[in-house]
Amino acid sequence: MMDTINRESYGAAADQLAAFAASADVQRIGAVGEDILAVAGLLERERRLRRALADPGRSGDDHAALLRSVLSGKVSAEAVDILATLVTGRWSGPGALLDGVELLGVTALLSGVDRAGNLGDVEDELFRFGQVVSGDSSLAGALADTTSPLPARVQLIQDLLGGKAEPATVRLAELAAGGFGGRSFESSLTRLIELAAKQRDHSVAYVTTAVPLTEADEQRLAGRLAELYGREVSLKIDVDPRILGGVRVKVGPDLYDGTVSRRLAEAKTALAN
Repeated sequence: MMDTINRESYGAAADQLAAFAASADVQRIGAVGEDILAVAGLLERERRLRRALADPGRSGDDHAALLRSVLSGKVSAEAVDILATLVTGRWSGPGALLDGVELLGVTALLSGVDRAGNLGDVEDELFRFGQVVSGDSSLAGALADTTSPLPARVQLIQDLLGGKAEPATVRLAELAAGGFGGRSFESSLTRLIELAAKQRDHSVAYVTTAVPLTEADEQRLAGRLAELYGREVSLKIDVDPRILGGVRVKVGPDLYDGTVSRRLAEAKTALAN
């Protein structure tokens, strides 16, 4: 998680990216996002460069000049300009800077998908893919196995999703396999779903029910949560008969558990005491 100084540094570059994305075409936005992610890969491999760009003993202008000297002619001018703004700010360390570059690249990809009008579909496809993976222990193990070469895990994702999901869904799932932000595959996927929702100015509510909700029930629940949080809420619904009845809802750190299984567990604890 970026600290206050990091958020300020990231914010200036994010604003520049947003201004670019507001006028560029969808393909161009996506290309710049891929350029930024390529630079994140470079920084992950080149520790000395990463340390130099986050060195508090050098000025922001020095950081930007170094970045331009390394990247000029290798990635798009727009990506270089946005990243130059990013490294001009102060960062708590090389790892935070790398996280910032990765996040900026993903934000660019999501901006392009949003402009194309497909972001809601991508968000839902990522969630459904996560459900498929979590329901198959061998598949979950294969994608979470960081000792396995990343190209093999990426190929597995392409085999599973290629031609069945939006290209952006496949790309984001590949980033999750690579450990977006230093997270596990499952955590990376969850974070990407939340970033997609945030791009649409939505919150994400993870809903667990014993039986499928009707469309009317979903609309009612979404409306109540929107009133509570002051913004639209994207429901991600998982049907799990083990909860026996009721509903569990998780929005960020907030958990509302009205399931029968929870009440039974509380009653059992009370009786034991």
